[in-house]
Amino acid sequence: MANVLVVDDEQGIRDMLEIYLQREGHDITCAGDGRKALSLCKKNSFDVVITDIKMPNMDGITLLHRVKELSPETIFIMITAFGSIETAKESMHEDAYDYITKPFDVEDIKRKIDSALSKKQNDVVPQRTGEGVSSDEQLPFDMIGRSPQMKKVFDIIPRAASSKSNVLITGESGTGKELVARAIHYHSPRKNNAFVTINCGGIPETLLESELFGYKKGAFTGAGKDKKGFLEVANGGTLFLDEVGELPLALQVKLLRMVQEKTFTPVGGTDELRSDVRIISATNKNLEKKVIEGSFREDLFYRLNVINIDIPPLREREEDIPFLAHHFIKKYSREMEKEISEVSSFAMDCLVNYQFPGNVRELENIIERGVALATTSIMLPDSLELSKFKTEEHMDAQADSQPGVRISPDGICLTEILETYEKQYIAEALKMSKGQIKGAARLLGITFRSMRYRLEKLGIDEGEYK
Repeated sequence: MANVLVVDDEQGIRDMLEIYLQREGHDITCAGDGRKALSLCKKNSFDVVITDIKMPNMDGITLLHRVKELSPETIFIMITAFGSIETAKESMHEDAYDYITKPFDVEDIKRKIDSALSKKQNDVVPQRTGEGVSSDEQLPFDMIGRSPQMKKVFDIIPRAASSKSNVLITGESGTGKELVARAIHYHSPRKNNAFVTINCGGIPETLLESELFGYKKGAFTGAGKDKKGFLEVANGGTLFLDEVGELPLALQVKLLRMVQEKTFTPVGGTDELRSDVRIISATNKNLEKKVIEGSFREDLFYRLNVINIDIPPLREREEDIPFLAHHFIKKYSREMEKEISEVSSFAMDCLVNYQFPGNVRELENIIERGVALATTSIMLPDSLELSKFKTEEHMDAQADSQPGVRISPDGICLTEILETYEKQYIAEALKMSKGQIKGAARLLGITFRSMRYRLEKLGIDEGEYK
């Protein structure tokens, strides 16, 4: 629940927002102009102020300045008419959190309030895998996420850490597989010993064997002295095999013996060495498919996949995006010595609706670039350049699927053509959302109210798609 002040010279808007937001559990106070609102702010503390920009006596921008002097933490959401959007955008440079245009959907107001309160209460809400352990056992990093999928990952990490069994971490590139592997190591009894990483897909096959198993002097040209391999270096600790699906079959045989017997032979050597090492593997490939295809040994697969941890892609846990975004904003704001404290709700919408083929790694890259480009204390969509990626992808798809544009000498009816395409897209969105208007509106990037208007205008019955 938030303490919200609604400021607007239109009684109808005040009444509508008061009724709706009270139903949402907020404590609502209303004012008809800026002066009265300022007087209320001098007597009370408000979490959020929703104010019209153009009002008699004192406009919304002036109110913003005056209230921020009294209460810098109060969050402002500006209401503006369509013709004053530029003024609303300017207000964000003056430390407003966001703006919304008239006529607006009250659902949009609710969403913006929720986003603002989330930012205010927790710029970053880290979920530590070390929750509940003593302070000297805390991880040297945070794992962030609130989605049910990530909570399952967090739940299994301490249990996997306390076990001696090998672990296979699966998930798309950029989801944080190495971060989970490190969390397991630093929670395990091996935490005071080495955590050694080897990228099986980043080292040429001719070198991978010697890097993994080590070699003896004279084993090959250039081997002037004995060299320990990663298996020997990681003795007593953890060996993290990243991209394990890229291991050549010949090395899979040698690794299998190591996993089974805890012994291995360096390249060019004759004596077996022992290594008490725990193996954590990671892959973005489907190893079961590779087993069927014959490119990965089935016996090694079962030896490595004793405990499986699957990390979902970021697009399937969109509720984690705001927390990750705020975390990266803090990180890069400190590094670049910039005072960027938050993401506007418009920018956050862009992030939440983006598919993130590169997952968390891509989000971090986008935020780093955004912080570098940002000129205000609030990150705006222009700094993210997400729309560029989306637009190019959409245009490429359209270019591949649509025939060239042709207009006959007699002319065309553009309205009919546009309505035809509009009907097709709306119908497809309704199919995908199984007739749910809100879901279809979200897929199309429009408001619930706009969707309703289009359904009535085009004579579409959403019930046919349920």
